[in-house]
Order: sequence, then C-alpha cells, then structure tokens
Amino acid sequence: MTELSARHTIAADVRGVRIPERTLELLRDLVVAHTGMYYDDSRLDFLRDRLAPLVLERGFDSFLDYYYLLKYDAGAQAEWVRAIDALSVQETYFWREFDQVRALVDVIMPRLLATDRTPARIVSVPCASGEEPLSIAIALDQAGWFQRAAIDIRAADASEAALRRARAGRYGNRAFRQIPPALQQIYFDRTATDGGWAIRDDIHRRISSWTRTNVIMRDELARLGPCDVIFCRNLFIYFPPAAVAQVVETFAQMLASPGYLCVAAAESLLRTSSRFELRELGGAYVYVKP
Repeated sequence: MTELSARHTIAADVRGVRIPERTLELLRDLVVAHTGMYYDDSRLDFLRDRLAPLVLERGFDSFLDYYYLLKYDAGAQAEWVRAIDALSVQETYFWREFDQVRALVDVIMPRLLATDRTPARIVSVPCASGEEPLSIAIALDQAGWFQRAAIDIRAADASEAALRRARAGRYGNRAFRQIPPALQQIYFDRTATDGGWAIRDDIHRRISSWTRTNVIMRDELARLGPCDVIFCRNLFIYFPPAAVAQVVETFAQMLASPGYLCVAAAESLLRTSSRFELRELGGAYVYVKP
C-alpha cells in the first residue's frame, strides 16, 4: 500500500480491494483526460466494477495503486489498452440507424462521384466489433457502388478486444436483429463450430484497415484522414462538451469540403461546433462541412 493511500480514509471496498476516499474521482478525471469517456457520480459504480478485475490481476489491494500505475508507471501505455477494453461499451448490431447509411448510398456517393472524388474515403470510428463498417460495405455492394467507383472504408476503435472480433468477422445471432434476413443469408455463412455467422470474405476485405485509435489523441485520429465521410455514432453521448468539441475539430480538419459527418440521433453538435451545418439528406440528418 502506498503512503498516500495509508493517509486516506477508506471509502469502500470491492472484492477485498480498498477504495480510499476520492480515489474513484481521481480515476474518473484520469480516464476522461485519456479517453474522453466521462463518468458522472451516478456512474462511478460502473467505473469501479469494470476496473476492479484489473486491479486484482495486478495484485494491488487499493484502487489508488492502480491510479498511480495508469498515471505514472512506465508500463502505463500497455495498461491503458486493457483499461479501455474493460470500459468500452460494445452494444452494436448490423443495420443500426440505417437511415444515414442509406443517405450515403443514395445521396452522398452520387455527389462524390459527380465531383471526381475518388477513391471515396469513408471512416467508421468507433467501429466496435465491425458491424457498422460492414453494414456500410454491404449496402454499397447491394447498390453496385463497388463496380462504379473506388471506395476506401477504414475502421477504427480504441478497444483492441473489439478490433480482434472485427478482424475475425464472426457474429452471434443478436448482431442480426435489424438486418433483413435475406441479406443475412446472402452476405454471411454459418460457422461450423459455434453456430454463429461469418461475413463473406470479399465483403470483409472491403474494409481496408482495422486500426486501434483513441479519438482524444489528435495525431492518432488524424492518421485516419483525409476522408470524405465519417461515421462517429453513439460515442459523444459518453463525452463531456469539451472533448466532443476537440474531436469534432479534428474531424473538420480530416474531411474534404464538402465533407459529411454522421452522428447518432441522440447526439447533437449544434452547441459544440460551427464547422458543420446540419442538413437533411435523403431522409437522414447529416452534418456537412461546407
């Protein structure tokens, strides 16, 4: 136990691991600075429960020791990979909020082709276990766009565990609760071992890269550009306004003009950035960099 932890009043314990007073708040501040993910007071239990197994695996008896590891230790970078895996929320599925994908196919792609923007570059971040970028690839294939234009789809996520699943291209039944069954039959094959489904190899190869990217790190994020379209959905709901503004500014620098940014229906940039205009394209709302 560290000297500082000995001086603190013990606030609580989890599985025999002590939580000195204010330690969860210190961890919260460190996590939001490093990842953008913010945990208000009502969600500190979630932060505690997700990190507790990592604290135990390290052999610590206090969350404060884990805080010191993440903040000061020479091995902090590797530990952050594990911490982000533990904290990531990987709730996604094929055809999620499909109206924006339809707008990409029906409206945005014709505009890009009309202005000789080729290859059309599309970024999906965070891509989680791959359902979003693969939904984009399937929709573009269905519309015949791969035969008409060069298209580069790049996928990225902060979680290495999620990327391993995405690179494997194997999915359980819950991932298909929105996609039309006929398309599931066309683009996926039953796996012999676990009863799951494997994405067709030719569609999986349409994703040119699966890259571990922390969007808060400007240099990491910028390496995904330049691009024409960015899908960044259901991420900003976890970010404070300052982190959203920082990421959106980097997006603006990555995107061509006009460039297109798709966020989730529950997310709004109207009070965060003046770099984009909200427009209706083909029945979907998309932020456009003029």
